Amino acid sequence: MHRDRVGVNVVFIGEYQHTLDTKGRVIMPSKFREGLGVRFIVTKGLDNCLFVYSLDEWQELESRLHTLPLTSKDARAFIRFFFSGAAECELDKQGRILIPANLREYGQLDKDLVIIGVASRVEIWGRERWEDYNDEANLDLESILSKVSESGI
Repeated sequence: MHRDRVGVNVVFIGEYQHTLDTKGRVIMPSKFREGLGVRFIVTKGLDNCLFVYSLDEWQELESRLHTLPLTSKDARAFIRFFFSGAAECELDKQGRILIPANLREYGQLDKDLVIIGVASRVEIWGRERWEDYNDEANLDLESILSKVSESGI
């Protein structure tokens, strides 16, 4: 969780269907706009989706990533992946953002999108990829829950 401008914890939740226009713009769900702010970071996420972070949350994540050892090949690879794909986006007057072409390509984003809240971040998925991911995850949900419960959750 992160804090918004007035010190209230913001947790992003929910699933919203949206459409990418021909210029690569999408309306950010109004439920997410206040927590993200007018400007925020969009970057390559895992599972071929995009991760969206408020500037405050991005700064916290950046600080944690800077503690990873540069001597670790895996750490260097992840930092390169994560930061090279990052772009600062800004809401326009209609509540839209322009998703850069490289991020649209990485996320396999065509026309139909799903934008979801995932606690401290927002994720942007191509609708077909999101449906495929859910089908795969649902098939193995029991195994996933078993592994997660081993973490004490």
